Amino acid sequence: MAMTTYHESDFLVLGSGIAGLFFALKAAEAGKVHILTKKQGTDTNTNLAQGGIAAVLDAADSFTRHFEDTMRAGAELGRRQVVDLVVRKGPECLRELIALGVSFTRDQGSATGYDLAREGGHSCRRILHADDWTGREIEEVLINHCRRHENIVIWENMAAIDLLTANKWLGADRQHDYCWGTYALERDTGKVHAFVAGATLLASGGAGKVYLYTTNPDIATGDGVAMARRAGARIANMEFFQFHPTCLFHPAVKNFLISEAVRGEGAILKLKDGTPFMAAYDERRELAPRDIVARAIDHEMKKSGDDCVFLDISFKPADFIRQRFPLIHSTCLKLGIDITREPIPVVPAAHYLCGGVMVDTRGRTSLPGLYASGEVACTGLHGANRLASNSLLEAVVYSSLAAADVISEHRRRKLVLPTFPKWRYTHKEDPDEKVVITQNWDEIRRFMWNYVGIVRSHKRLLRAKRRIDSLAHELHEFYWDQELTVDLLELRNIAVVADLIITAALYRKESRGLHYNIDYPERDDQHWQVNTVLENGQCYSEKLEDD
Repeated sequence: MAMTTYHESDFLVLGSGIAGLFFALKAAEAGKVHILTKKQGTDTNTNLAQGGIAAVLDAADSFTRHFEDTMRAGAELGRRQVVDLVVRKGPECLRELIALGVSFTRDQGSATGYDLAREGGHSCRRILHADDWTGREIEEVLINHCRRHENIVIWENMAAIDLLTANKWLGADRQHDYCWGTYALERDTGKVHAFVAGATLLASGGAGKVYLYTTNPDIATGDGVAMARRAGARIANMEFFQFHPTCLFHPAVKNFLISEAVRGEGAILKLKDGTPFMAAYDERRELAPRDIVARAIDHEMKKSGDDCVFLDISFKPADFIRQRFPLIHSTCLKLGIDITREPIPVVPAAHYLCGGVMVDTRGRTSLPGLYASGEVACTGLHGANRLASNSLLEAVVYSSLAAADVISEHRRRKLVLPTFPKWRYTHKEDPDEKVVITQNWDEIRRFMWNYVGIVRSHKRLLRAKRRIDSLAHELHEFYWDQELTVDLLELRNIAVVADLIITAALYRKESRGLHYNIDYPERDDQHWQVNTVLENGQCYSEKLEDD
């Protein structure tokens, strides 16, 4: 048995995107914080976010309008109390980001002093952005603050394995369960560490890599959702996986997003022959919510047999395009596409998980000691479809709420951190079996894309369920018989996430928002205006009741 290195802190954060970093900066005022990240600190979905943060800043806008836009985009599955809370608290959190040094694009001619953009589903301009690399700007500012903070330690190249729960590792009964942190694998050495803390925040991001085509970075393998599931926490609404309508279609790149803001500035979706088509699907045309636009593109591609459609903003002044979208313009130009002169080839790709680990309005999960914020969490804000640029907003608001709660709990009672068993290195190295990881990884991502994608059917979902059940059995035995690697951990996690998505999609017998089933094509508010909850091996519906 090898030694396990222990690291104790008051608060533990799993993930280094906007949710984790914003929480860490607040929590660090009350105690020591450890941040774990699988790769480098800036390898996050936040860093790839181009659009911006939606918030009511203009006098011409209102909380009511933002609330209504969010509820409408979410197909009325959002929790009204949560939507109201996030919308109203958003401007305060944005002012905190600005005070930390985040430089949003200015417009001295506007009433707010900022250049507010408009994106699909929004009834007015309310998107605060930093050109078209908003996520990168926020990430750099927050991580620099965290690196300088004396109470924060960032552990890079640390992959969380499983949560340290009193039930699983200390023999406590379920009624007295508690999350005390995580075991984590050090990527470079293969050594397992135990990170023990009084409170743990899941801020591990999304799960786009469960699908064959995604806008997400390679780290987005649903680790937080999978670990929370194994620990017994409640998971909800996993059937609602958002496909971004416009991912760049080019053989040299695999996940470059063409921001929603391009359509917000007037870009038109066209077929190969130049024919616009969105008017046939929605009166809002290119400004319809993402689920409608993605299904329209998917339908046109299937109808024509073409590999992509085209997004055209070339009719706008060239200087405007270069100044408003410098990242998109320069990236496309390097690939031989001049967006000031020609349309951009685009396809839908898996983008954002609207479900996740269920939390209350303080960020608490059903497992005491465990909190969640950002894409890993299901707060009730997004409902059946996320409104553009509400994700970064949700992350800062819920990280602020969670930090306030953990600080209050920390001051109220001083917890004695328990000692956990040393990690048992039972895994063995077998080079011949590494191909199994690659094979299973590719198979899961491919059948998820083909069977559990933008448009689904009951028959295809059943096929996917049979495959994931078979693979899950194989992977359980394989996992405990092989050398522990990050690739193996991620395969294990995407298998869990795939099963959750399939199970929830099979359970919901209607079409709503991001979940479209051709066998149940209508929305059914009488029976299915509910959350799909997964807990202890069961799937059931739960009414949309507020705290």
